[in-house]
Amino acid sequence: MSDKKNYIQWIRSKVGHEKIILVFAGGCIFNDKGEVLLQRRGDTNKWGFPGGAIELGETPEMAAIREAKEETGLDVEVGKIIGVYTDCDMKYASGDEAHSIMIGYELKVVGGELYCDGGETLELKYFAPDDMPELFCKQHEEFWRDIEKIKACNVI
Repeated sequence: MSDKKNYIQWIRSKVGHEKIILVFAGGCIFNDKGEVLLQRRGDTNKWGFPGGAIELGETPEMAAIREAKEETGLDVEVGKIIGVYTDCDMKYASGDEAHSIMIGYELKVVGGELYCDGGETLELKYFAPDDMPELFCKQHEEFWRDIEKIKACNVI
């Protein structure tokens, strides 16, 4: 494999659509009004937290930072780990199957400007915690429940 940024393509070239284990990292970004940033995803047209697959040579923290930049235009630093979510099987529109593991962090904006590429990210929007849309998968729902619990304790 010559390009570490194409790990999923490389592994798929070996196994086709068979179920594989994929590890994702991402996070939750709040604005100063306490609203949470969500991304309307190009692959599902549903809302989710910014994040994506960890590439070879990356730590989960590096992946969360890279994915936030790619999907939102924002520069972030990684804060506390919120949780690790392991109970999710995914079947993608392409026919690819995966058992996904998600590592979710608190992310703090340190620069950049919101940007939608119109492909991977169709829309970016801050939502009030009591007005959250349906999230695209079980892991993002569990991540949000954990964030709500932590916020209720004034930890983040």
